[in-house]
Amino acid sequence: MTHQSSQDEVTFITGPGGRLSGPVRVPGDKSISHRSIMLGALAEGTTEISGFLEGEDSMATLQAFRELGVAIEGPDQGNVRVHGVGMHGLKKPSAELYLGNSGTSMRLMTGLLAGQKFDTVLTGDVSLSGRPMKRVTGPLSEMGAIIQTTELGTAPLRISGNGELQGFHYQMPVASAQVKSCLLLAGLYASGETCVTEPAPTRDHTERMLAGFGYPVEQKDATVCLKSGGRLQATRVDVPADISSAAFFLVGASIAEGSDLILEHVGVNPTRTGVLDILKLMGAKIELLNSREVGGEPVADIRVQYSPLKGIVIPEHLVPLAIDEFPVLFIAAACAEGETILTGAEELRVKESDRIQVMANGLVTLGIKARPTPDGMIITGGELGQGTVVSHGDHRIAMAFAIASLRAKGAITIQDCANVDTSFPGFLETAQHSGLTIRS
Repeated sequence: MTHQSSQDEVTFITGPGGRLSGPVRVPGDKSISHRSIMLGALAEGTTEISGFLEGEDSMATLQAFRELGVAIEGPDQGNVRVHGVGMHGLKKPSAELYLGNSGTSMRLMTGLLAGQKFDTVLTGDVSLSGRPMKRVTGPLSEMGAIIQTTELGTAPLRISGNGELQGFHYQMPVASAQVKSCLLLAGLYASGETCVTEPAPTRDHTERMLAGFGYPVEQKDATVCLKSGGRLQATRVDVPADISSAAFFLVGASIAEGSDLILEHVGVNPTRTGVLDILKLMGAKIELLNSREVGGEPVADIRVQYSPLKGIVIPEHLVPLAIDEFPVLFIAAACAEGETILTGAEELRVKESDRIQVMANGLVTLGIKARPTPDGMIITGGELGQGTVVSHGDHRIAMAFAIASLRAKGAITIQDCANVDTSFPGFLETAQHSGLTIRS
């Protein structure tokens, strides 16, 4: 079976200038969409999901659970019904589970499947097959999981149904929500208690959603614990708009003179709002309106108006809270007065691409002084010129350079943009509608 779709060549061509205005609702949160399918599948009863992200990554999770024997209706305009099979109702799939470009699907499902009584094989596209999986397979094997990887510790992952999982206490060496979530999902099937201690806070959607499905989770300082043997009860999940997708428009409106934009129904979980804090430190004009809680997740409308930005030293404690937003934050830095320094972000080098190197290359092409370092970048704000940049199939890099066009002196051509649909279906239309000059 060939997986051609994401290999088709897509190029974005942007015109210079413009401003962003009007109300915009970006697609649903990817992290929450993934988890709603996983927990809905293991719950008893029917889980109703609205606002589900119909991007390739979360659709990969949905399809994988269908292949694991779960009946799922939809998605139909973001509405999905998951007919849960209970904690022990998953069935052996008839073939390998292909997860496309989705690191979240692979890392979280590895934990969940390590506790099943059948064998599974997880595969992905070229990019996903190059991403490090030892960070989950290592601690899982300490719990008793039996998982084979390639010699490099990458996918395909062959998960044996013979593993007997024991609960344990894991001190995470690197802050990663995917590793934490993977081990908590494995902990649902491990004898006794499983605890994870993180070195810095990361997104807590898994813990919140487990509690939303009625599964007891204990949080104390930097440690989260759960015991096996509980049950998940079906519930309603209303997925807020994804702050990682909203980030492109937050930066766009901040850098484009005359912009005044409202982003509607955005998830503002405190483990995800680093991008807001960093932009505010740079002088962005951002306010939260109509703050509310929806299904255990805080949500607000975000108003952002143009404001001249200043370079800053990015506080390291905010880095894990904004890890996915750095490609577009680098664009903000390129448009700011003075120097912006990022440290403590070595994690960016093992994302869908080496985001530090690829962003630095693109910024330099456009005439910006950008110096990559092992764990970050030093960017001196200046005038963005014109040119051709390569996104290396990385959705967030493609969208970041599209936003840069608002301040560019000429056209920017962005190559290799097919993967934008993995996280932000309809990005081109949304960008055009809010004031960006862009076509493919």
